[in-house]
Amino acid sequence: MRLCHYAGMKLTVRIATLLASFALCAPIASASAQAPVDMAPNMSFDSYLQLLIAKARGEGVSEATITRMTADLTANSRVIALDQDQPGTPTRSGYPAMAPYIARHVDAARINGGRRVMASVPGMAARIENEYGVPIEVVVAIFGHETNYGSYTGDFDLARSLATLAWEGRRRDFFAQEFVDLLKIADTGVQRYQLKGSWAGAFGYPQFMPSIYLRLAKDGDGDGVANIWSSRADALASIANYFHDAGWRSGQPWGVRVAVPGAFDRSAVASSLESPVCPRVHERHSVWKTVREWRNLGFQPLAPIRDDVMASFFEPDGPGAPAYLLTGNYRVITEYNCSNYYALSVGLLADEIAH
Repeated sequence: MRLCHYAGMKLTVRIATLLASFALCAPIASASAQAPVDMAPNMSFDSYLQLLIAKARGEGVSEATITRMTADLTANSRVIALDQDQPGTPTRSGYPAMAPYIARHVDAARINGGRRVMASVPGMAARIENEYGVPIEVVVAIFGHETNYGSYTGDFDLARSLATLAWEGRRRDFFAQEFVDLLKIADTGVQRYQLKGSWAGAFGYPQFMPSIYLRLAKDGDGDGVANIWSSRADALASIANYFHDAGWRSGQPWGVRVAVPGAFDRSAVASSLESPVCPRVHERHSVWKTVREWRNLGFQPLAPIRDDVMASFFEPDGPGAPAYLLTGNYRVITEYNCSNYYALSVGLLADEIAH
């Protein structure tokens, strides 16, 4: 899992599906009773770390791994400062323009970089399509967005960051479990020096969180290891598996540019539904109609798309600016990152890479 962008704000991908309470910790060696990890307020970092260690031990992490991953851990004040500096929920006073964001993220450097990546992994396109049903250009576009094709993946020690965030407590349950899942990854033989990433715990070329790595990372080059921190083939296969798991529909685009009929009454297709996930994303989209129905209203898709595909209308910068019909696959991209800015730029970058 990776960090998410929403008009410059970073959020954790698919947190809504990951946040869950976890079982009580296994007993600490000197304790006579179990201590829940959420009993942390006013604890020192060292004391709270013992609760995390007990939880890891209770979930089967070996003593050797616990020792090498936690022996020298201290709280990272920089991580706490970054977490506390995160913006709150955007106001309803409006949205930043989409066009400048697209111009920055779908530029010649990213387009050419994506084409070079595709050329560097011959045969991956067919394997990705056959096994996961996801177009290689979409997968590569995610790779480009997350880490600029691997040029920067973060240099924070993940064990220290995750333990610090769990201790801080703003999202304690989430980060405590991610810390334990990181130790499970280390328990497979991954060295600590390899487990570096963002301050919020995302790592590797796809910027997965540890729990996502354990569930969805794939070995794309056949060497027996899902090495998302230095293998492009593994990273691409893992991203494709993420999209497959999130419900990508093979044979459908993420969306298409569309010509909107003049004097169209946009209020006639406004949606009154409130999405339980990413409401600020989906409130900007219309009701769903088939492409045939949109055509009957005078809309003209500017790229191939079947008439029976369901789509919603999105006009991010208002009448006269680029408008789109978005399919269910666009929503899969927002599963990776809950942001219209991110998802639309990924789709457009993918289209450019493929040309």
